[in-house]
Amino acid sequence: MGFLFSFRNTIRNFAHPFLGLSNTGECAKKYRLKEESDTNHIMKELIKIHSRDNVVIALRNFKKGETMDVEGQAIVLVDDIDRGHKVAIVDIPLDANVVKYGYPIGHATKDIKVGEHVHVQNVRTNLKDVFDYSYNPQLHELAHPLRDLKFNGFRRKNGDVGIRNEIWIVPTVGCVNGIAEQIIREFKAEENPVDAEGNPINFEVFKHSYGCSQLGDDHENTRTILGDIVMHPNAGGVLVLGLGCENNKIDEFEMSLGQFDRSRIKFLSSQSTQDEVEDAKKLLKDIYEEVRQDRREPVSISELKVGLKCGGSDGLSGITANPLVGYFSDFLISQGGTTILTEVPEMFGAETILMDRCVTNEVFEKTVHLINDFKQYFIDLKQPIYENPSPGNKAGGISTLEDKSLGCTQKGGVANVVDVLKYGERLKAKGLNLLSAPGNDLVAATALGASGCHIVLFTTGRGTPFGSFVPTLKIATNSELANNKKHWIDYNAGPLAEDQSFDDALELFIDKILRVANGELANHEKTGFREIAIFKTGVTL
Repeated sequence: MGFLFSFRNTIRNFAHPFLGLSNTGECAKKYRLKEESDTNHIMKELIKIHSRDNVVIALRNFKKGETMDVEGQAIVLVDDIDRGHKVAIVDIPLDANVVKYGYPIGHATKDIKVGEHVHVQNVRTNLKDVFDYSYNPQLHELAHPLRDLKFNGFRRKNGDVGIRNEIWIVPTVGCVNGIAEQIIREFKAEENPVDAEGNPINFEVFKHSYGCSQLGDDHENTRTILGDIVMHPNAGGVLVLGLGCENNKIDEFEMSLGQFDRSRIKFLSSQSTQDEVEDAKKLLKDIYEEVRQDRREPVSISELKVGLKCGGSDGLSGITANPLVGYFSDFLISQGGTTILTEVPEMFGAETILMDRCVTNEVFEKTVHLINDFKQYFIDLKQPIYENPSPGNKAGGISTLEDKSLGCTQKGGVANVVDVLKYGERLKAKGLNLLSAPGNDLVAATALGASGCHIVLFTTGRGTPFGSFVPTLKIATNSELANNKKHWIDYNAGPLAEDQSFDDALELFIDKILRVANGELANHEKTGFREIAIFKTGVTL
């Protein structure tokens, strides 16, 4: 418990280690030791993130016996050190804290000598189970000036704005996934659908395996998430396709949506018609006639809603990509926009930083329930709460959940937390929101889209090709990944570990996101990788 309360002294600009810590006198040290004249590029070799740290992070691969110069101290490496991994810069005794980002990320399980590799073989988490928390508000004002930035979006009848104008089929049950694909295939072959400017209209079916044989929360979660997708403003129109005998009954599903545009959202139960494909094509024709007339119009960036997610994190995630996303999150919120941070299990160990930024005691209490309820979920299923990081995380240099969480939560910048959303709940408040969802990439990204996000920013140190039902931008933590997987990666944050400033990166990043909001496709949209996944906790009948 003492470890958790040590988080109370939150650093003002914790989310921007290169740029912001200097504002409080806590300078991150960047070592520029090798200059590549042929590329006019300065390559940094290691970084000490915070003055309190007793480790540094390698920014390239080092061999045993090489010497590191850390603040004038010559450190001979005892082990080979891969990029993103940690090196002890002082002796760390048995049971003493290992400190990174200025906070403990665990304790030494044996004496660690200067120059040793600090990782899973000699570090263990400090974290425990469910805690009581106290509200110690440390609220921040964002410094970004107001700018008149706009993107061209689609204004919907209810006032919402979309950044895509697609036609979707949303099955109420997995039994009709194949029929939905057949309907789209035949409709496109017959109609050759194009928009008002003559561009092809994108059609998608969001397949899933649920909607029947579910009880309780699982049934409610399926209906809620599918309803959120149906109502998402990135869809110009939707055909809700059912079978007819599922427990996610199509008439009850329709009622759960509340008010909606009936000219653009249609329903069909396959068992209630002789030829469901032909009848569905007629409904799609009606939807298409509405969608084909839509045109983009200028919209303030204040209406943009962006989800924050990471996956396949490595030792550079908390140094490059996550801080950049946090910097952007603060910028967007300063312009009146909205961001959402999720992956609750990857807040464990850094949760009090978020709790202290809650705007009211009510939001604080919701955050406490967000954290403790998710811990209880693990306990109820007799699973270890801190069975994290993943093998890929460890290979990339992340040793404990605290190590992962302190890097993960940087995606939320330093903005105040204005609201906490339950799984499947839609956005109500502008600013930084927290959302209940697991760390699983597709489940969490789907939940972010379902809450109303137009875009998901997905930072990664290992790489992934997937995409959710909204544009999912992959942001590489390192240039090697970005260069090797150009067909996966949408933006490279690697230069932040080289010679790029956060201010320069932010401007490039804003431009990229606005281009995507204006219609530029993310790589997963180009390849057609569009999926959804729904959180499941109970039995299947």
